[in-house]
Amino acid sequence: MLAAQIHHSPNNACPQQCISVIIPVYNEARGLGLLLQRLESALAGIDHEVVLVNDGSKDDSFQVLNELVTGKPHLKVIDFRRNFGQTAAINAGIQHATNDVLVLMDSDLENDPADIPKLVAELDKGYDVVSGWRRDRWKGQFLTRKLPSLLANKLISSISGVKLHDYGCTLKAYRREVIKDVVLYGQMHRFIPVYCSWQGGRVGELAVNYSPRQFGKSNYGLFRTYKVLLDLLLIKFLDRYMTKPIHFFGGAGFLSFFIGGLAAMLAIYFKLSGQKDFVETPLPTLSAMFFTVGVLLILMGVLAEVLMRVYFESQAKTPYTIRRTVNVQHA
Repeated sequence: MLAAQIHHSPNNACPQQCISVIIPVYNEARGLGLLLQRLESALAGIDHEVVLVNDGSKDDSFQVLNELVTGKPHLKVIDFRRNFGQTAAINAGIQHATNDVLVLMDSDLENDPADIPKLVAELDKGYDVVSGWRRDRWKGQFLTRKLPSLLANKLISSISGVKLHDYGCTLKAYRREVIKDVVLYGQMHRFIPVYCSWQGGRVGELAVNYSPRQFGKSNYGLFRTYKVLLDLLLIKFLDRYMTKPIHFFGGAGFLSFFIGGLAAMLAIYFKLSGQKDFVETPLPTLSAMFFTVGVLLILMGVLAEVLMRVYFESQAKTPYTIRRTVNVQHA
């Protein structure tokens, strides 16, 4: 599904709808006061709540948050017992948010709260997700940071089918209806737009401001690249084979049978032509190994099919989503 073109709205006014801003926090005690000050200024006159999730910070983040939200019931704090990661913090924020529009953003002051009304306004143009694009990020670091980022985002867009320039930007606006049933695990938060697209959501994109962090140090690094690639492989598997895992494992099993059969025929050919005896070549061993792997892969596919059915039927889930109905009586 193609993302929308970049829009630059001259009017920053936000439609009058309720907004929940979800902010994961980890070791950001020094900047939290400034963050909430900017946030309250950007959302003045807009019905909103802010859900701050302290992800087991080792500094005084929770104490600072507790002081900042005192007497302000629209500011809510969730405190994790330990550090569970950004994905878990975002998931908890989504589950505890109560409004119709959910906005995710970072707590490190790299995202500009003034962009929130613009993102929410884009939703009224027919989108269910509007993702921020930090277009001016990594100026002067083309080879070391910008080029790897460009390549990574193009790879993710190509595999997922959702065309975004900046998957790493946390600042995004969502309609509750497309995100409420999304349950996140591991480090999958960067792929939330992909999950929403699976639910039939329309995904758009908007250029947003970017400012280098003022306090502390970044928790991200290039060493996370391999984790992103592994998550991407999982996303692709879930997209294509979630409801038909036997096709994946069965296909791999038959490929293994083919390789094993080819090795067996070569071994027989060498034997009959007098070139090599069975004990003089590893081909018989390879043939037996690939046949065994093929059987195991097909059995794994059958097991995965059983698990898939348990997943859907035990939770009364369906492998489809309905946008709307006409003249249908609901039970």
